[in-house]
Amino acid sequence: MNIVPTKQLDRALVNQFFIEHWGSPQMVVSTGVYDCSELDGFAAVENGKRIIGLVTFLIRKNECEIISLDSIMENRGVGSALLHEAETWARQQGCTVVRLITTNDNLHALRFYQKRGYQIVNVFPNAVDKARQIKPSIPLMSAEGIPIRDELLLVKRLG
Repeated sequence: MNIVPTKQLDRALVNQFFIEHWGSPQMVVSTGVYDCSELDGFAAVENGKRIIGLVTFLIRKNECEIISLDSIMENRGVGSALLHEAETWARQQGCTVVRLITTNDNLHALRFYQKRGYQIVNVFPNAVDKARQIKPSIPLMSAEGIPIRDELLLVKRLG
């Protein structure tokens, strides 16, 4: 596995990854609407061209906001490596904080980020209802039967 900046990859390949794994490259969260295929990021690439994970982010002043993180191979360190790369890049750009938003049903993400030093600092009740007005394909329920309603803001201070 190699970690490479997404800008080095064919944009169509990155776009296709988002379509296959998220339904579209569009991400709608309370901080905005983003085309993930256009954002800065890093990809975990296997065999020279197969994307097995991707992180996208944007930097505003001294904060890095992770917009998406996806690994298609669980428990192989792909997500951890991508998150580490994004945090390292953020530090190099002068960021003191990394932030991200996930939804109340995403227990896997909540566990993943908290184990890596992120803290839940805010909850936005019913924020997903607003996101559905822009992106109606967001499901009402998770595969585990949890209603998808709220956004949670997680933050990690960079040392």
